[in-house]
Formats: sequence, C-alpha cells, structure tokens
Amino acid sequence: MVEAARRAKSLRRRMVAWLLAFSALISVLVFAVGTHVHEHAEHAAWRALLRSELAAIEDHSARDPSYRWQDSDTLRLFRLDGSQPVPEGLHGLHDGLHDNVRLDGRLSVVMIRPSQRFGRLALALDIEDFHELESFAERSAVLAGAVLIVVAGLAAWLGVGRLVRPLALFADDIGRLRAGAQAQRVEVPAGGSSELYVIADALNAYLKRNDQFVQRERVFITTASHELRTPVAVIVGAAGLALDNPELPPMARQQLQRVLHTAQGVEQLIQLLLVLARDPARLPALSERIELDQVLRQVVDDHAHLLGDKQLAIEFGALSPCVILAPPGVVEAAIGNLLRNAVENSDRGVVRVSLTADAVATIEDPGHGMAPEEISTIHARLARVGGEGQAPGIGLELIARLCEHLGWKLAFAPRQPQGTVATLDLGRSRPREGA
Repeated sequence: MVEAARRAKSLRRRMVAWLLAFSALISVLVFAVGTHVHEHAEHAAWRALLRSELAAIEDHSARDPSYRWQDSDTLRLFRLDGSQPVPEGLHGLHDGLHDNVRLDGRLSVVMIRPSQRFGRLALALDIEDFHELESFAERSAVLAGAVLIVVAGLAAWLGVGRLVRPLALFADDIGRLRAGAQAQRVEVPAGGSSELYVIADALNAYLKRNDQFVQRERVFITTASHELRTPVAVIVGAAGLALDNPELPPMARQQLQRVLHTAQGVEQLIQLLLVLARDPARLPALSERIELDQVLRQVVDDHAHLLGDKQLAIEFGALSPCVILAPPGVVEAAIGNLLRNAVENSDRGVVRVSLTADAVATIEDPGHGMAPEEISTIHARLARVGGEGQAPGIGLELIARLCEHLGWKLAFAPRQPQGTVATLDLGRSRPREGA
C-alpha cells in the first residue's frame, strides 16, 4: 500500500510539474511577445510624434521667417550644422530614429532628419520618466506572472490530487491482492474514470479465470495423488510379501529387493512432487539427515543394470564422506537422473562419479559430448525453469525446479577430449555447525 501511495504521489508530482512548466513557458512566451509588440508600438509612436513635430517646425518657419523654436521640458531641438554646440550623445548619429540616447544624464529618443532651411536637425524627446514607469510596469508584469504560476500550481496540486485519488485507491486495492487467495476482486472507487473500469473488468476476468485454473489444478493433483500412489503401494506390498518367502531363489530375491527399493523411492518421489505442485515451500520441511556418499553408492548400484552390453563402466573417483539435510527422494532422483543421462549418452569408456566434502557431486561421462551452444541452451533453460522444448535429459527441468527451491546449483561443462561433466552442488543443504 505504501509503495502504491508513493507511486501515486509521484504521478501527482509529475503532473503538477508538467502543468507548472507549461504555465511558466506560456508566461515567458506571452511576456516576450508582449515586450516585442510594445517595443515596436513604442518606436512607431516616437517616430510619428517626432516627425510630426519636425514637420510643424518646418511649416512654421516657411510661413513665418521670424519663427524661432523654444525648447520645452521634454522637447529640445538641435542644429547639427556646426552653428551651435550639441550634447556629446548626438555625435555620430545617422539620420532616423534613435532610442535610449542619454543626453545630459537623462534618457531621450532622438529623431534626426535633414531640413532644406536649417540643414540637419535633431529633435530630442525626454523619456526618463516614461522609462521609469515602463520599468515599473515590467516588474509588475513579472511579479504578476510569478503569482499566476504559484496560484496555478496550487490549483493544479489540489485538482490533480482529486483526479489521482481514485487511481491511488485503485492501486492500493490491487496491491492487496495475494498469490493463492481465492475469490479476489478489485473495485473502482467513486469518481474513477471510464479507463479504470475497463482495467478493473479485465483484471477481475483474469482473476476469475485464474481461480478456475487453480481449482482444476487442485482437483487434478488430488486425483493424480490417489491414482499414482495406489499402484506403487501395490508394488511395494507385493514385493514385500514375495520377499517373505524363504524358498525364494537368491537371484530373484536380489531383483525383488531392487524392485522394492525402487518402488519405495518412487513412492517418496511422488510425495515430493505433489508437495512441489501444491506448496514448494514445504520441501525443506521434508528433509532428513543423509550420508551423501552412501546415497551415491546406492544410486550407482541401482543404475548398474543400464550398462547392459555396452563397453561402459561406472567407477568412483574421490568419494569424501559428507552429510546433508535434504529430502532423500529428491537427492536420489537428482543424482539418478544425471547418472542415467550419462549412461544413456555414452557407448564406451568410464563414467566417473565423485564427491567432495563440500557436498559437490560430479558425474563425468565419455559420451558424445555437447557443443558449447547446447550447454548454453541448457543453462538458459535451467535459469528460467519451464521454458518450451526439452533440454537433453529426462526430467532435467523438473530437477532444476527442485534445486531452485532447495538452493542447489546444477551446471554442465564439456569434458576433454570428449564427453560432459555434470556438477550438482548440494552445499546449501549441509547442516550448520552445532545443529
């Protein structure tokens, strides 16, 4: 719930940030365009005013030769023909309108144009007071824009909060869904948008289909549990009764003991597989104390018949005594699977089985060997467990799932000059010191 709320707040902040950025961009653009238009309008007004005044001066002079211009507080006329001194700010100015010219320490706008009677004339308009008023107006506009952005941000924060609230509540509802729970549904809060109803309907339909699938799986597991255990129990019982016969030939007794041992192992493995299908977390609870080196010897003995008439032998390498805590059926199935694959993929030579004191079992076969690409494919399938297709070896992906839940590591590598090395690291199942 906290994570959903954090994400909802993040969405809210993002939306408000975008709205503020948009408002700021619009404000800057409006201010820039307004300033640009204002400058053009201002220049046009100055140009029209000063041209009109210069035209009026020439007109008066033409009608009245004795007319003399009198400077005012804001308008001053200068002759640039050298007949009178002029302020330094007028030196070097060309004909036309000049803005922000400083004359005697004050800002002025100056119009310079030639006159037939007086030569070049410069009419200066004092705009110092106007400039101060203009600066005040610009500062007021900037302040108003900042206030507008702040107000827009507050309004966006409150508005977006109301808009995002149904989504946040909906996300909290989804966050409360739990794996394995039945009859779960999500509801759209009041004020939710039509899109939330579409999502809720699709999710509820999925949850309903998932409930139906889980129910079918439970029925199948229950049925399979009974159907698989019954024939194995019959085999175990029949083999036990046959072994009670004192007149049983030694060879037949040996084979029946193998049948009984194998059937008991299959019975235990079925139980473990059913646990894996129902609740894999229960696997460690089925662990027992196992002498791993003895299990290896027993597994090799049980699979010796697979050699048949092959020019192949199974030999032990270094077999260090080692004790682990693990489900016996899983250990026997995992090692037996690897040994069976080694025998089936080899024609001649020696299959070597070894064990380190750190509970790392290694099976080296002289078989056909696997290319690096095939080994990479196996590792990829073991990593995702349950991918499409079959990796080399019967039940390899199932063993990988069991290894995953028990913390074991299964790896393959090429053997030189030919063959494959399978390594099963059961070190995570070693008992802790003092246990």
